[in-house]
Amino acid sequence: MTRKKWTRNELIAAFNLYLQIPFGQIHQRNPKIISLAKLIDRTPGAVGLKLTNFASFDPILKARGIKGMTNSAKADREIFNEFYNNQEALIFESENILAQLENISIEDKYEDQLPEADLMIGKERLVYVKSRINQHFFRKMVLTNYDSRCAITGISIPSLLIASHIKPWSSDETNRLNPSNGICFSALYDKAFDKGLISVDDNYRILLSSSLKEFATREYFNLHFGQILNQKIILPAKYLPKQEFLEWHRNNIFENLNQI
Repeated sequence: MTRKKWTRNELIAAFNLYLQIPFGQIHQRNPKIISLAKLIDRTPGAVGLKLTNFASFDPILKARGIKGMTNSAKADREIFNEFYNNQEALIFESENILAQLENISIEDKYEDQLPEADLMIGKERLVYVKSRINQHFFRKMVLTNYDSRCAITGISIPSLLIASHIKPWSSDETNRLNPSNGICFSALYDKAFDKGLISVDDNYRILLSSSLKEFATREYFNLHFGQILNQKIILPAKYLPKQEFLEWHRNNIFENLNQI
């Protein structure tokens, strides 16, 4: 029997899922793979195999000595390369495709993520919707990468976790959705990182700013900050924080935007 050729939309939908599943969880029993398989009328095994194909092109996995399938199709490589060259466009396209497969508009699907959409029209509305949905997807990628745990405390309460950009959204359009530009922090440490009160060195150890250390005599300082000085962050499953992004944060945010 001739196998049904994968369409571009199916490939993009599968790649959307690839970005949200650790390599070790790519198998046909995974509920997320089963769910997508039903949406695109494929078997869970076929979807799992397609995700493994994408893994064969992933430089992060290659660096760790992990290999996917060796007979991946040309179309698989094209989708993978398209993501690396234009993350924002492909992620938003993939979310649109999934919404269509679910017979719902993307704005209805993400209504809770779009509180100001009704105040906008035309191009302004589209830019807003795209930005909010992409930010939401970035959060899903980063939390998956850190097993939904704060990289400092290990807290695993989803509502308290934030996907912190190392280089802010407004500072680097190219890497806005790069999972290596994100660290999962709980709310306190996200704010401290954003304000330059803490940073991370090249060995992934926590740094404290001089202005933060001025509070060293306060009881809360040792409880929340003193104990984490030089502590190594909990490293993610796949996308390590990129060294050049951490250096940028130390040079441009750390010590420079201290606002206590």
